Amino acid sequence: MQTLPTAVTHLVVGAGFAGLGMAIKLDEAGETDFLVIEKDSDVGGTWRANTYPGAACDVPSQLYSFSFAPNPDWSRSFSPQPEIHAYLRRVARESGVLDRVAFDTTLEEARYDEQAQRWVVRTNRGEVSATTLISGSGGLSEPRLPEIDGIEGFQGELFHSARWDHDVDLTGKRVAVIGTGASSIQLVPEVAKVAGHVDVYQRTAPYVIPRNDRRYTRLERRLFRHVPAVQKVYRTATYWARESYVPAFTWQPRLATPARRAALLNIARGIPDPVLRDRVTPDYAIGCKRILISNSYYPALARDHVDLVTDRIAKVTGDAVVTVDGVERPVDVLIVATGFHTTEQPIAERIHGRGGRSLSQVWADTGMASYKGTTTHGFPNLFQLVGANTGLGHSSMVFMIESQIAYVLDAIASMGINRYAAIEPRRDAQDAWNRDLQRRMRRTVWSTGGCSSWYLDEHGRNTTLWPRTTYTFRSLLSRFDVDAYDVEAARSDERIPS
Repeated sequence: MQTLPTAVTHLVVGAGFAGLGMAIKLDEAGETDFLVIEKDSDVGGTWRANTYPGAACDVPSQLYSFSFAPNPDWSRSFSPQPEIHAYLRRVARESGVLDRVAFDTTLEEARYDEQAQRWVVRTNRGEVSATTLISGSGGLSEPRLPEIDGIEGFQGELFHSARWDHDVDLTGKRVAVIGTGASSIQLVPEVAKVAGHVDVYQRTAPYVIPRNDRRYTRLERRLFRHVPAVQKVYRTATYWARESYVPAFTWQPRLATPARRAALLNIARGIPDPVLRDRVTPDYAIGCKRILISNSYYPALARDHVDLVTDRIAKVTGDAVVTVDGVERPVDVLIVATGFHTTEQPIAERIHGRGGRSLSQVWADTGMASYKGTTTHGFPNLFQLVGANTGLGHSSMVFMIESQIAYVLDAIASMGINRYAAIEPRRDAQDAWNRDLQRRMRRTVWSTGGCSSWYLDEHGRNTTLWPRTTYTFRSLLSRFDVDAYDVEAARSDERIPS
């Protein structure tokens, strides 16, 4: 295991799409004095951690790669998890940045030293200081466990879908799956193939539209590899097709009527029982919660040994799940597919800016709020990739990540050219940005659709999603707008990015 440097110019947290992309682009820009710390033993982030049966992307493969590193080897139009992880490993290896990635290294605490104008970061392997701290930890990195009475006393096998225990044999077992989100609808059909009985606990029915997936032909894959322009055409066409969904989410929900009809038809085709059909039919506007895609979920629910349970869970005993109606259902294996900490990212508790306040303390009253989803007042030289209001309900986060990376690189270049030792967004600029976001959010389906979702924080504000087109986001982040920032000259001989 490599020895950690005590000081670098740039410290990047995480080696998923965000952190890895940032490292590659820093290297290309000549900013070679950087370190990436990754808490796990490999690159990949979400796509390294989520190895549950059936794990796959619900964004088309052509959009789920870096624009600067297209992947001609996708086997399908929607790529499975192993292929995405393999892609990221290949890109990391070929980019030449792995020598500056410290694996099994966890950020325990980061504090901004106002006098030195540097971040001091404590890890489980020692301390590192840096001029800039760039978080690529992501919004889907920390699993959320359900708060259910008695769950800690369950004596069978229990694990989160994002921490799948492959040593547990589900063959013939009685399995309970809590949650009906994106992970659940992928794993339930696979679990149902081997388990003796499956109980699926649904709090809110999701909209599930058909997964229009297909295997790429041999000719297509040859063209992707040998005629890159063909793959670029595929990518461009897919991008604009996805952007056409935006008005239905952000302006006129009635435009999503065809999608709703497709979801209802998916139910009708997959489930013959009218009672079960009614229980899986959502009672809110499509798009209010994340729209899911699957051809196998509804047929799995219709199988004789699979039960959908819609009564609220009262408690978990040593060997059963008990619902509020008093029914006790025996369980051998309990799988919780209850999502992630998205509106209160755990890393925010560990990052302390001016005056020693943590991001979580600053956001406690208002929810996540930053400037352009990337920088935050009171936290000089801190950049967040996949920060507040950068999530999407229709397209690829890789596009958003690349837009943020370009903005960060331009900020770093500006620091070098102008000899700035510290930059942070002005309070008024950040407040204006977020007022506009929340004003736009009021007319979106996420606010008017009649549901509660993981998009909303405890204050009922959507601090997760971007309420405009992705090309608008890219345009707004196309250059570093120094006029929106307070800047400081160096007080020491510490190296300034160049």
